[in-house]
Parts: sequence; structure tokens; C-alpha cells
Amino acid sequence: MGLLVAIEGIDGTGKGTQARRLVDALSAAGYRTRLIGFPRYTETSFGRRIGAYLNGQYGSLDDVHPLLAALLYAGDRFESRDLLQQSIASCDVVVLDRYVASNIAHQAAKRSGTEQEDLRAFIEQLEFGTYQLPRADLVLLLDLPAVRAQQLIAKKARREYTDRVADLQEENTGYLENVRQMYLRLAADNPEWQRIDVLRDGALRSIEDIAGDVFGVVTRKVQTARRAQSGEAGR
Repeated sequence: MGLLVAIEGIDGTGKGTQARRLVDALSAAGYRTRLIGFPRYTETSFGRRIGAYLNGQYGSLDDVHPLLAALLYAGDRFESRDLLQQSIASCDVVVLDRYVASNIAHQAAKRSGTEQEDLRAFIEQLEFGTYQLPRADLVLLLDLPAVRAQQLIAKKARREYTDRVADLQEENTGYLENVRQMYLRLAADNPEWQRIDVLRDGALRSIEDIAGDVFGVVTRKVQTARRAQSGEAGR
């Protein structure tokens, strides 16, 4: 059984770039690996609806209740569950560009207090309980303040799901910073999370520098898991 590694962070932090680089580096090191990115905008029926939502076809960010938005993202992963399970069974490492934590962070960030905690609990139960999705063995949080992230979003190439420079979520700085704070809370609450700073001394780190950190964290996790499996097999 392979390890499930999720790369998380607000929009503009370089998740897609780091996920691709990680898969390339793992493959070059001899690991069997696969990259799956969420949402799967063109591969699932829910993914196509997410693209419409992010393009504003269902209204503004405030028009759609976060619980309903959460159902779209969870449904996309539910449609992908067989793919996830097959990939874990055939690979050493499965790399995910966003996963369940992205749904929690983005939806819970729209609410506060008890309602926020209820949303978080609902999404976790829906995705891990009702839909029986596998939990990530390791979650890497690429952390960057929203103001700096939006500067990078403006430089993005055209995406398959939108013709906008920034989609519904990306264009709202205050919302993005709230999402970031939710991510930081999740990282503090879960031991399988590790935060990787995109800035150093106020300056953006190079893609190569961040990739080195990501590769190091993941390979150490893989080696630790293999030693644990070897110990269990030897009993």
C-alpha cells in the first residue's frame, strides 16, 4: 500500500507546480508514483459543476451556502474514490494537489464560531465517513499571506475551467486570508501536517528551494513507513 500525500495551501502558493515536481523527483528516485489533482474539472460531473460555480454561474461567493459548495467538492472526490484506491494499491506514493482539507478550509472560512466548527465536522464526516475516502498519511501546507498570493495569481496562465484572471475565490483577498488561517488551524491540530513557508525573510523562495524541502519531507516519511512495515512483518 502506498502513502497518500496531499499538498495544500491557498490559491497562488504553487501547489500544482510543487506537486508535479514532487512526482518527477520521486519517479527519478525509483518510486512508483501518481499525481491526482482536485477538483477534477473535466473528469467528473461534480468537477464540471465546480468549474461553473467558480465562474460565478451560481451567483457570488456569498450567494452559495458553504454547505452546498462543500457537497460539490466532496462529490468530485467521491466520483474519484476508485481511482484513489487503485492508485494507492499500485504506487509507492500518491500525490494529491488539494484534498479534503481544501474543502474544510475554503468552506469553514466563510463562517465563524459554532457554525464554522459544525461545517468542519460535517465535511470530515461526509468525506471520510459517508464517502469512505482514504485519509492522507502526510499533508504539506504551503503557507503564504493572501496579499502575496494574489500577486502570483495575477501571473497565472489560463486555466481549463475559467477565462477569468482570478476565479470567484481567488479575487477576494479577505476571503483568501481567512482560508489561510483555517489551514494554519488544521495544521496545528493534526500531527500528520507539516507547514512549509513560501517566504523567507519577506522574500519569495525559489521553486527549487521549496521543492527540495517538499521532497525531503516526503522521502523521510516514506522511509519511516517502510521501516515500520518491515518491523511489523518481522514479528
